[in-house]
Amino acid sequence: MESESSVRDRLVDAGVELVCAAGAESVGLREIARRAGVSHGAPRRYFPTHRSLLAAIARRGFTELADRIAEGTDRSAAPRQQLAAAAHTYVRYARERPGMFELMFRHDLLHGEAGAAGAPALRETSMPLFRHLVALIDTDRPRHDAPAATVAIALWTNLHGVAQLGRWGAVGLALGDDDPDHAAAQTDRLVDTVLTAHLGPDERTGQGPR
Repeated sequence: MESESSVRDRLVDAGVELVCAAGAESVGLREIARRAGVSHGAPRRYFPTHRSLLAAIARRGFTELADRIAEGTDRSAAPRQQLAAAAHTYVRYARERPGMFELMFRHDLLHGEAGAAGAPALRETSMPLFRHLVALIDTDRPRHDAPAATVAIALWTNLHGVAQLGRWGAVGLALGDDDPDHAAAQTDRLVDTVLTAHLGPDERTGQGPR
């Protein structure tokens, strides 16, 4: 007999596929059940509310994003370089996984939801990324008058704006270059500008954004 954790994982797998293909609005319990190969009532046994299922799907996104940031970051590098690597990975993830990225930050939908029984609240998955950002900025204290958490929130908000506006095509429109083939380079340059605005020039080069 298939274990409960295996069925739960298949339900979340099906939800991740739907979100990545068509956005969070496409996630219905019947379609999730169909894709997972279980009865229509099965999702309710593992996820008592629609929100708890969405939270479990979003948790996968945060785990995936954290893994990408870890893989793309040299932990022996200076904090400024680690922050740059994380920032570029964050915006790249938004570009490559738009449906998941949007769901992950829909706290109006996900606030306080714990997913399957015994699973941690979503904030316990999402907040480590923010705490990591704060820790890196705090290591660089001489540059900042504001608390590290305040700088981190300002940086994160700015990066999120770049990610969302880039996904919607507004960056190219504002820059007078709406060629979709140029979108990645445009957002990369904006990320560098954001980092310099909040953290100062890269001390390795003494330069601002490229």
